[in-house]
Amino acid sequence: MRKIYLVLLLVSVALGAQAQGKKRAAAFNANKQKANANQFIEQQWWLGFKAGINMAQADPIKRYTILTPTNYSSSLVEKKYDAFKEIGIQTTVEISYYYKGFYFSTQPSYISSTFTYSNQLQWVNATNVNEQLTQTYKQTQKVEYADLPFIIKYDITGSKLRPFVQVGIFYSLLLNAVKTVEVSSIDQATGGTNTINSEPLIVGAKDLFSSYWGLMGGIGASYQFGNVRLVLDATYRQSMSNIANPQNRFINDRLSGIGDAQDDLNLKNITISAGVLFPMRYLSSSFKSNDR
Repeated sequence: MRKIYLVLLLVSVALGAQAQGKKRAAAFNANKQKANANQFIEQQWWLGFKAGINMAQADPIKRYTILTPTNYSSSLVEKKYDAFKEIGIQTTVEISYYYKGFYFSTQPSYISSTFTYSNQLQWVNATNVNEQLTQTYKQTQKVEYADLPFIIKYDITGSKLRPFVQVGIFYSLLLNAVKTVEVSSIDQATGGTNTINSEPLIVGAKDLFSSYWGLMGGIGASYQFGNVRLVLDATYRQSMSNIANPQNRFINDRLSGIGDAQDDLNLKNITISAGVLFPMRYLSSSFKSNDR
């Protein structure tokens, strides 16, 4: 009888030890999964792709002209720059390291921006003011750059919807530039009123521009969708150096022939982009990034 009790006691101890082992293993696995989830949430590399639109405004630092009027103020022939009128495009590759709410990001981009300006020249017969010739020059300037930025972003909240703010510095490498000039004239010097529209003049203008650097800041939001994040952001960009090339200001004979000289310029951009970010760790379908 004692032998039977002893056997039952040994079996009970063995079953208890096995149960404790399973509990420890389950607790270890749960802690490991929790640690992996925390690691996913608190530290991560992200790779993303974005695209969007931008609007540009050029502000003159110093103005230049070919033609100077002698019988009226030169301010009347100054170029008038339009503010954020034309739409350009940009595409971006985002590479970001995320750590506890902060992103340290580089976002190489191709950005094509367009800005416009116009000016007006007028000739008046000194003996008969009714005889006039008024010419209006509308100039459309398209510039293309490869942007190399460094950006710091911060998530304001840690939920599935994450609004963020961002600041950064960038260097824009000039790729190409094209200028289109449209000339319209009102001729009142030939006994009547005649409107003349010339064929647009399209010239390569890369020599008139240069690479530049600037500062940027913006807002946006990301939304967790499974293991990826959908992103929408808006950024204001300000050049901190002259985008024009002073050495080549008068180099283009075709532009100089119609009285155009390149001003020294600062460039402002407002960009709006949408895209998707992919985590570079835990890409297996079995892992779910449950934000908490």
